[in-house]
Amino acid sequence: MTAKPESLGLCSKRLRRLDRFLAEKYVAPGKLPCALLQVAREGRLVHQTVLGNASLETGAPLLEDSIVRIYSMTKPITSVAFMMLVEEGRVALDDPVHRFIPSWRDLGVYIAGLPGAFQTRPTDAPMRMIDLLRHTSGLTYGFQTRTNVDAAYRSGKIDPFEQTQGLDVFIDELSKLPLEFSPGTAWNYSVSTDVLGYLVGKISGVPFEQFLQQRIFEPLGMVDTAFHVPDDKASRFAQCYMNSPSGRLLPLGGRTFREPAAAPSGGGGLVSTASDYLRFCEAMRCGGALGDVRLLGPKTVKLMRSNHLPGGRDLADISVSMFAEAAYRGVGFGLGFAMTTDVARTGIAGSLGEYWWGGAASTAFWIDPVEDVCVVFLTQLMPSSLYPIRRELRTMVNAAILDSKA
Repeated sequence: MTAKPESLGLCSKRLRRLDRFLAEKYVAPGKLPCALLQVAREGRLVHQTVLGNASLETGAPLLEDSIVRIYSMTKPITSVAFMMLVEEGRVALDDPVHRFIPSWRDLGVYIAGLPGAFQTRPTDAPMRMIDLLRHTSGLTYGFQTRTNVDAAYRSGKIDPFEQTQGLDVFIDELSKLPLEFSPGTAWNYSVSTDVLGYLVGKISGVPFEQFLQQRIFEPLGMVDTAFHVPDDKASRFAQCYMNSPSGRLLPLGGRTFREPAAAPSGGGGLVSTASDYLRFCEAMRCGGALGDVRLLGPKTVKLMRSNHLPGGRDLADISVSMFAEAAYRGVGFGLGFAMTTDVARTGIAGSLGEYWWGGAASTAFWIDPVEDVCVVFLTQLMPSSLYPIRRELRTMVNAAILDSKA
């Protein structure tokens, strides 16, 4: 049930501006196929926007319970799963990754050469679990098209979405390639969280996808979140689009998400709904619990939303790539998501300690622990860098908070 915004210190008129903004700037002109926005404060939904089409071809409207690809919004969920194992004493943040992946013990750092003839040097320090959580591992993504190492990822199809033989093969293939830098010395968006997904399965003894279902989705009531869309839910699955050179939206090819994944991607493989993901956000806002269901302890959540970049630096100082689902100035990185370290440098009127992430199809979420606000935004357009909609939405939602707790 939606609460009256004024009863929770928000302005309904300013929130309604979001509907007009999304309709007039993005959906009506055909920039976005659809838009679904949910804003909650103190655990109560205060505003919802549902616009556009789940399918432009059939004209099917987007619905409140439409299922979408959330891509990298999978990463915070995988990170929470891993931290559940940390809390149980099965693994520690400073454990070397090779404790559980012995073939990675002698990974080298790239010096020169092309795929098949790389020259490497030893790492300054072993890759540790915390490096996977904060993306300081030295791993990369093939789509970055920046170095000879990510070229090797592309040619070798080193990505769970490309794997037909499971996560074990993905891990084995990574063991054959050098790191881009010594772990802990720089930040680079990468397959690190996919490795975490593999480790969740290996350490727990439960298949990764089953662990998420039993330990997170079922307890939280995330009934539509999974690595594929079954037949009985197919009618609710929204089409994803890409922008063509002419500006026309074209259906995205590739993985259909209609069959179980051979190698479930902890970095980007989930589909979900707005209400499902909002339940996850609320559990995090409430210190790791939603009602009687507790995933993590409050101190663990506080640890996760702290800046873990080496030396307390921000992404602008330490990133070696220009890709992220976040701005770089005034932004640190916690254990699974970005977070604000300096409000003034971000240029967004948010809160210190606000944390968030997004997905490749232009989806986004953020959690403001100061204002007790959670926001989920869903659409289906790639690439996510095409429009500044995330910054715009955060600015407009924050402008609607009249009774600030800061």
